[in-house]
Amino acid sequence: MNSDFLQQNVAKLPNTSDGLPSSCPLEPECVQLRFAPLLPRPSALNLAPMKTLLLLATTAATAIAAPPEPKFTAQDIDRAVKIGYGVAIADVDGDKLTDILLADARQIRWYKNPGKRGAEWPRYVIAEELTKNDNVCIAAQDIDGDGKCEVAIGAEWNPGDTEKSGAVFYLIPPADRTQKWEPVKFPSVEPTTHRMKWVKIGEKEWGLAVLPLHGRGNKNGEGESVRIAVYFKPINPRSEWFALTLSTGMHLTHNFNVNLGMLGNGLTIVGKEGRAVILINSERFDEINIATLTARIPKIIAAESSSGISEIRSGTLLKNPNKRTVNSGYGFGGNSRLSFDTTIEPMHGNSLVAYFTEGPLPNRRVLTDKLVQGHALACGDILGVGGDQIIVGWRGNVPPKEGDSVGLAVWTALDDNGEKWRETVIDKETACEDLALADLDGDGKLDIVAAGRATHNLRILWNDR
Repeated sequence: MNSDFLQQNVAKLPNTSDGLPSSCPLEPECVQLRFAPLLPRPSALNLAPMKTLLLLATTAATAIAAPPEPKFTAQDIDRAVKIGYGVAIADVDGDKLTDILLADARQIRWYKNPGKRGAEWPRYVIAEELTKNDNVCIAAQDIDGDGKCEVAIGAEWNPGDTEKSGAVFYLIPPADRTQKWEPVKFPSVEPTTHRMKWVKIGEKEWGLAVLPLHGRGNKNGEGESVRIAVYFKPINPRSEWFALTLSTGMHLTHNFNVNLGMLGNGLTIVGKEGRAVILINSERFDEINIATLTARIPKIIAAESSSGISEIRSGTLLKNPNKRTVNSGYGFGGNSRLSFDTTIEPMHGNSLVAYFTEGPLPNRRVLTDKLVQGHALACGDILGVGGDQIIVGWRGNVPPKEGDSVGLAVWTALDDNGEKWRETVIDKETACEDLALADLDGDGKLDIVAAGRATHNLRILWNDR
């Protein structure tokens, strides 16, 4: 992709008088459907013929079983992790098996999928000692369709230096991808590089979105706003990558989500002030001012805590009360969906929160406030029920304290309004710094990969449902 192409296609979406894009589907629907409370089952002896339909509907609803409890088998594939800053999932060598990549403190490693549970995962160091300070993040994605992933790295991690820290590398693979890869350092980046993801733009183009922790020159979260950069790979990856840089309107950010269910495709960036939104419409970007969104939907955008939000992911629940029958599985029958976002609040916080973008229930729901430095989050249907569950990981205090709680848990919605949730702790041995979901053994079930900071492990939790 060249700069002329981008200059022609990067444009503002049409705005309405209130500052939101005219295509933004934020207005509530005219009709909201919800369940009435279930009635006690009437006695069959007292039923009149006209009540038969009511009896059938009530019986069908009460016969629905709760979703099954998640079950996993743990396998540590590395017990020498220093910190385990970032986990990525992709096919590295083109054998059609999903491999695991890890950005550790001083090394970038990938672990070759052996094709079956319980077997050893050979590991290969593809880059090390890239900068004086630690690596901090990794992004892996097949962006050219050859069946093998491209890899980018964020490094030179020093959150106290908001002027000169931070580095971004693209790794050029050799023919034998088990050997060292060639690092290409980007000549100019925003300081305090912290998170990165490959983002699909249009049907074929990909960009590398890189988010710093602080704005340039910031002190105590004040000063210039954080600027997210989206880099585009040139034909020769050793040449300079064109960068589109956008202000977030925020001053201390932590992570971002690529899928934005409420507004369409885009990026949701979270940090101390709450959320900022950048839409991606085909090959055009439209930045939405955070203050406008805060005024329009304050419970969704504004942070409830002065310390903000550190993680965000999106999911859906299946929702159709009119088709709720025994044959609908575990109660999520029908084919309409209730979208939700889930966050960890405040920064590195103790609360797991769910936000709902439609329906009669309150928008914000705190699922737990017992996390000890929550630091990893994902949404996916690990139970195979048709709706997503929330997987959260917490790492304990940094540095560790005696008696710290660490681990991972699955949160499962017990109704299709997202009002009731069940917690299942699935791991108490991994001080979770980061996690990812993927079907690693081809059985159609999502497994979990988690990196442990204080516990120094890289663990697969095999899905046994």
